[in-house]
Amino acid sequence: MADSTTCPTKKQQQKYQFKIVPLNVRMEGKIFKDGVDLSASQAYQSLDKNPEDWATSAPSPGDFLSAFHKLKKEGAKKIICLLMSQKLSATFNSARLAKESAKKELPDVKIEVIDTKTAAGGENLLCQWLGEKIKSRQEIDEIVLSLEKIREKVRVFVVLETIRYIYRSGRIPEAAAKIGAILPLKPILKISDGLVRLAGASASKEKSKNKILKILKETWDNSRPDICLMHADCFAEIEELKQKVQKQLPQSKTFVTEFSPIMGYACGRGSLLIAFFAK
Repeated sequence: MADSTTCPTKKQQQKYQFKIVPLNVRMEGKIFKDGVDLSASQAYQSLDKNPEDWATSAPSPGDFLSAFHKLKKEGAKKIICLLMSQKLSATFNSARLAKESAKKELPDVKIEVIDTKTAAGGENLLCQWLGEKIKSRQEIDEIVLSLEKIREKVRVFVVLETIRYIYRSGRIPEAAAKIGAILPLKPILKISDGLVRLAGASASKEKSKNKILKILKETWDNSRPDICLMHADCFAEIEELKQKVQKQLPQSKTFVTEFSPIMGYACGRGSLLIAFFAK
């Protein structure tokens, strides 16, 4: 199980059958489920028209408890729930509270709720890794121990068109946002120890992309070849980035997925993300 910022590809979803619990988006006076009854393109159109009418929220404990019950009906005896960093969202806490309720309502189901200490592409990589471990029939306790080690190797970098959206979401310090707003730069963010941090900036987006490609080349663990690329409504640009990654690291397994509306709201249109396992 995972939250909707994981944004699995269709191929991943078909292969692993992840149970996705969506975050919520409030826009135009209505509540929508991220990626369920709200597509990314619909979200961006609404965001362009009236950004002040937008708000996001975590799933409720009831949302997670309902998902646990549904999986139990489908035959699940053990559930591993991978979620974005609790430092970025209340999603983890909602799942933790649901787990406490499930102890009484579903006493015969073992549930593990895990903070991935990352989000988006990083979470996607961990879900894919977990899917392979589950298919190999390893014991759940062994999987959880391995997961807690490997999550420390996940690296996530994001190149933004502008810093103003991520500041609006409250996920970077005001001082960093002011600097980014004053200077005509293309910021680079990284998710480190569960927090979003300003990692640098360049005078052009191309230079910022080249910086993260350099980091990728120097630190990528080729024994874990999966590389996740995400984008916010910039299909041509992410395909170009994919080609560069594959040329630079031909042995990599690079795949592309689109930001959920939640991520698009937080980062803004034109944002690019790269996630990989470091040495």
